Amino acid sequence: MSRTEQCPDPAEGRSPDESAEGPADETADESGDESADESSEDSAALLATYPVGRLAATVERLRREVRAAQVEADGRALIELAKGILVERLGCGPAQAARQLAELTEQAGVSTLELAVEVINQAARDRLSEVADAFLTAAKSTAAAAATGDGSSNAHSPAVRMREAESGALAAPDTQAVADSLLQHALTPLGAVAVAIWTVRSDGSLTLAGSAGFSPAEAGRWYHVPPGVVTVARTSLSERAGQWIGSLAETGLPSIGQHQYPDGGRAAVPAGTGGRIHGALEIVWPSRLEPQPPQVVRQVEALAELCARTLETYAFVHGDEALREPRVVPDATELVDLADGLHDPALVLVPYLDGGQLVDFHIHHVNSRFLDPAGRPRGLVNGAMLLEAYPMAAGESDLFQRIERVYATGEPFRAQRMNLTALVDQVPLSAVAEISISRHANSVLLIWRIEDETARLASVLQHAQRLGRIGGFEENLLTGEITWNTQLFTLYGRSPSSAPVPLEELPVHAHPDDAVAIGRFLRTVLHHRRPASASFRLRRPDEVTRHIRVVAEPVLDTDGRLFVVRGAYQDISAQHWTEVALAATRVQLAHTEQQATERSRLTLQLQHAIMPPTQDPLRAPGIDVAVRYRPAETEHLVGGDWYDAVVLPSGLVLLCVGDVAGHGMEAATSMVVLRNALRGLAVTGAGPGQLLTWLNSVAHHLTGTVTATAVCGLYDPQNRTLRWARAGHLPPVLVRETGATSLPLVKGLLLGAAPQVTYEEDEVQLAVDDTLLMYTDGLIERRDRSMEESMTQLLTMVRTAPSTLDQQLDRLLTYSRSDTDDDTCIIGIRVS
Repeated sequence: MSRTEQCPDPAEGRSPDESAEGPADETADESGDESADESSEDSAALLATYPVGRLAATVERLRREVRAAQVEADGRALIELAKGILVERLGCGPAQAARQLAELTEQAGVSTLELAVEVINQAARDRLSEVADAFLTAAKSTAAAAATGDGSSNAHSPAVRMREAESGALAAPDTQAVADSLLQHALTPLGAVAVAIWTVRSDGSLTLAGSAGFSPAEAGRWYHVPPGVVTVARTSLSERAGQWIGSLAETGLPSIGQHQYPDGGRAAVPAGTGGRIHGALEIVWPSRLEPQPPQVVRQVEALAELCARTLETYAFVHGDEALREPRVVPDATELVDLADGLHDPALVLVPYLDGGQLVDFHIHHVNSRFLDPAGRPRGLVNGAMLLEAYPMAAGESDLFQRIERVYATGEPFRAQRMNLTALVDQVPLSAVAEISISRHANSVLLIWRIEDETARLASVLQHAQRLGRIGGFEENLLTGEITWNTQLFTLYGRSPSSAPVPLEELPVHAHPDDAVAIGRFLRTVLHHRRPASASFRLRRPDEVTRHIRVVAEPVLDTDGRLFVVRGAYQDISAQHWTEVALAATRVQLAHTEQQATERSRLTLQLQHAIMPPTQDPLRAPGIDVAVRYRPAETEHLVGGDWYDAVVLPSGLVLLCVGDVAGHGMEAATSMVVLRNALRGLAVTGAGPGQLLTWLNSVAHHLTGTVTATAVCGLYDPQNRTLRWARAGHLPPVLVRETGATSLPLVKGLLLGAAPQVTYEEDEVQLAVDDTLLMYTDGLIERRDRSMEESMTQLLTMVRTAPSTLDQQLDRLLTYSRSDTDDDTCIIGIRVS
């Protein structure tokens, strides 16, 4: 028989209660050591026959016992700490302190653990005690629900949890254990599910020093955060203030656990002590975080201070594994040695704390190159407080605030020009200096370079000469000594190690055509002893020719003798070639403008010769004919609008209006061709439709790619009829009595669009006093409205016609609302 078959059922012969808890379980526990010695095969066989429900109950019971033991151990540590405080305060032994604690517990009506926490708070008087006191005050009103009298309850008050978290953090061997303790004792009761402790590196990067509640893979991905990556924790460090975020998704900031809890709340609080920030405490909630009461906010800040103490104690070493070693804070002596090796004035500053708060910096050391803006010796500054030696540092320059920020965050402040002011005998003395600030361990290195006024002006002059391409010189005529600056060697194309060129040898290095100008310049300076200037072409050794302007002045001694000439050379090549280019451009522009003016003038002359703006009235029997032509307002927009009104040999009156597409000379010449062609074709006696067919052939075959619109009519004075046709043009308008209408549209393609086109004709019977208007689109066309709207406005305007035809046409031109700046032609016919 196998071992499995021989094994009896552990639940056989027991009641249901005994199967869950009871002596059988205890027997199983007592025989646990013997079972452990059996092989894995036997264990597996035994578990296969043991009921799953009974195993789960046993595991849960053991888990509760372990949890209760942990709580009891944490509470016992705090109770023992309170007994020690009573021994020290009352001067008694441990037994008497225990009895005293029991009596106080009975009198106060709270648990022993809560009373122990209150004793610890009164003795500590630290930030944690302030937070615990606030929770104790609230807990005393609900003492019965908060804990039992023996301190072994699992539902401890927040004050007790705070002290348990502190006890666990202080006893933790590293920050990972601190994170576990904070999450277990203080943060889980607040609903948090994860916590991360960040430390700040000297390069501004963040390292995950400890975490709890995150998967190992997630913690590994976020172990190192490079500088410049903006996260929730870095935001709290940059602003040096706690960040309470309702939902991480709403901020768009990356952070650890963002995939596990994308919509969860976050809190990030800087972890610092004594004015220095060592890192940040980040807490994660699984869902949206509502605004927290002040007690919770102060609790988290107190927990961050606990983390700062651990971060200050332990250093983190990178390697194959993350090792945590006790931090060895470098002594200020090392920074003193560094400052003494610098070539710039430097001060070593040590923070001065009052009640744990940073209030000032002690000037621990000044190096040998130290230069005080007020001229004070090193001994008066060394050993003083920073704000005592430089009280203005906290004022307008914000120097103290910058030093404080560097000390707090570790972010260096690179060289910037600032005003450095010292107060001597109540008189402020200031100087401009370049300031650099950096933190080294627990000290700050302040470096400043005070700008010398002479050196600063020399630098300004040097840059001005470089930008202006100017080189200066001074020549002693008595000793022959010549001084050039660096820029002058560059202008001459010579090495700074070569000998300068004397002023008298200038013609050798100049273009021969400039010899006269240079000779006049030298005579004025050397012989007439007057300042002078000259422009010449300098031929350099690299065969490059530069246009140079030289200015010099003589310097006389007390006896009136010339002994020094000083001056400057300036490279004006760019200016010279710019002037040449501008001159050429002016000439070309003037020529172009002259051509354009001449072209426009010829175009206008041609247009006015064919289409004069004013014309005598046409004499025809039975009708009055008037024409108006308005050229484009801009001369370069000379268009192709044309009209014609002539009595044919047959007695009929030819009336036509047209518009050639485009502007300029081409449009004007095309207009002349079409107008004259139509006159010649009209003599044949053909109707208006046939005339437009022939005119289309002329436009398509004889004028290239010209297109045009036109309306053509033949009026018979005998029976007062008008036969007309159109080629893509607006129809005529008939004004009769108080009404005005457009004649019906007849089919007709614009001229020049196709080789063979047939045009329809229409006939209209006119009566006495009727007025017929033919016009081009320049009369009504607007950019901001359709042609239909413009036509409606025209019909409204012509209904109220003046007494004469000329007045009516003048009124149309005057009140025209067209805005296309185009030509306009109008023919008016009134039957009499």
